[in-house]
Amino acid sequence: MTVTQGHPLPTRGHADTHTTPDPAVPPQQGRIALTALRIGMGVVFLWAFLDKTFGLGYATGTAKAWIHGGSPTKGFLGAVDVGPLQTPFHTMAGAWWADWLFMLGLAGVGVAVLVGVALRPAAVAGTVMLALMWLAEFPLAQLAADGTPAGSTNPIVDYHVIYALALIVLAATNAGRFWGLGAWWARLPIVRDHAWAR
Repeated sequence: MTVTQGHPLPTRGHADTHTTPDPAVPPQQGRIALTALRIGMGVVFLWAFLDKTFGLGYATGTAKAWIHGGSPTKGFLGAVDVGPLQTPFHTMAGAWWADWLFMLGLAGVGVAVLVGVALRPAAVAGTVMLALMWLAEFPLAQLAADGTPAGSTNPIVDYHVIYALALIVLAATNAGRFWGLGAWWARLPIVRDHAWAR
């Protein structure tokens, strides 16, 4: 047996106590930052779901609440007046299937991110939703369909893009492991066998 010079083998009775930090686990400050980002993003999605469902008086008044017959998509998609997808979005506005998909997406992404499970599916679903909302607001357009200023402040990166990037970062770093249920979730047999479900 040969011993590489500079890396002696530990002698009997003297365990090697030097451990190399796991590069996949960020330092304490990184874990705190990822946890704060995860909880913040979860609240963004879950609050939107609750406000639209019950009409809490912020973006949605009580009379327009989903539980009172209001449509979560009609106001937003019906008012699209920029971009090349105005007609398809107007067609979807208020459709029962669009309302259900939108609300299930908000609730699912919100709960998953808040508790730290299924971050990869949540990141995909959330990014698709945010991309569609970005297209509906189409910040590339300087003018609305009637010729008035669209009010866009940045032609490419707006809050939809930042939120999508945040979801991707949370999924890529397995941020649910830190002060969340991500470690428990990853041990479930179906999740352990299907990496996309993490």
